[in-house]
Amino acid sequence: MIVDLALSTTAQGERTIVHVGGEIDVYTAPQLRRRLDEPIHAGCRDLIVDLGRVTFLDSTGLGVLVGRLKMVRSQGGRMRIVGATDRVLKVFTITGLDRVLEMFPTLADVPDDPA
Repeated sequence: MIVDLALSTTAQGERTIVHVGGEIDVYTAPQLRRRLDEPIHAGCRDLIVDLGRVTFLDSTGLGVLVGRLKMVRSQGGRMRIVGATDRVLKVFTITGLDRVLEMFPTLADVPDDPA
């Protein structure tokens, strides 16, 4: 069974927030990739990915996030992750990506400092 992602984007000044819900796997990762690429290609330098409603994340999804992180950094920007549930956080911790990605419990915890 293929489960679609719920994706929405919000702009807050220079910051772009992509809200994600559902399962991120081999079937849905391309949708996430396209949604994250839009603000990056538009020159966004402060990208936040809200994973608060993500129930599952596999290696394909991790690959999308790491790839987008590299793209944003190559443009002098930053990408931060917020709201990951314990189950999703465990995936970041096991893979060591919790030390590579900037991660915050909530959007309110993300500092306003520029990139």
